[in-house]
Amino acid sequence: MKFGVVTFPGSNCDYDAYAAVKHILREEVEFLWHKSHDLLGCDVVILPGGFSYGDYLRAGAIAKFSPIMDRVVAFAKSGGLVVGICNGFQVLTECGLLPGALIRNSHLRFSCKYVYLRVENDATSYTSACRKGDVLKIPIAHGEGSYYHFEGEIKKLEDAGQVVFRYVDAGGKVTRQANPNGSINNIAGIVNVEGNVLGMMPHPERAVEEILGSVDGLRVFESLRSSVTSTPAVG
Repeated sequence: MKFGVVTFPGSNCDYDAYAAVKHILREEVEFLWHKSHDLLGCDVVILPGGFSYGDYLRAGAIAKFSPIMDRVVAFAKSGGLVVGICNGFQVLTECGLLPGALIRNSHLRFSCKYVYLRVENDATSYTSACRKGDVLKIPIAHGEGSYYHFEGEIKKLEDAGQVVFRYVDAGGKVTRQANPNGSINNIAGIVNVEGNVLGMMPHPERAVEEILGSVDGLRVFESLRSSVTSTPAVG
């Protein structure tokens, strides 16, 4: 299988994602330049964290106009697997591949620390290596990570099982204190209705080796590998 990591001007987690796939997962991976129109036959596309185009206007607002995003959107709409991490999640909401928006952290500060996530749906291409209720230790690093949507739309997400990860404490309980940014319902990651596009604010690529403090993020990548190797490729 083959992963593609998009590099925008201002991306700073593209090398982290590349290294996680190449050196830890030991799968083929390519960088995808933002001006390119070619996904190079990748089975999975990762939109990494960082500050694409300096986050001018708002986070992810300019990146959606990159030439590569035309191909990413088409790939996603044809059923291809796309992962947006942190700034990548923001880009996915801006280009309409995921609902809602990521707004300024409620405490108005940048947050960089380890948090705990509870797996809410283990029947996705991103969580098959997990069990529902598992608690993962994965870091965050963002200033605009508070997930927001209208109340009725949040209920639809919850009812449809589109909430994949939720901020919890170390014991797996949903608390206000465990919510690092004010996200509605402690939401940390969601998928689209079809289940092939994931957006998450925490950084699984930064939690793939014990020396980093956790290997829990590796389960996201292992889930993707399992999904791709058991499913026909998408053109």
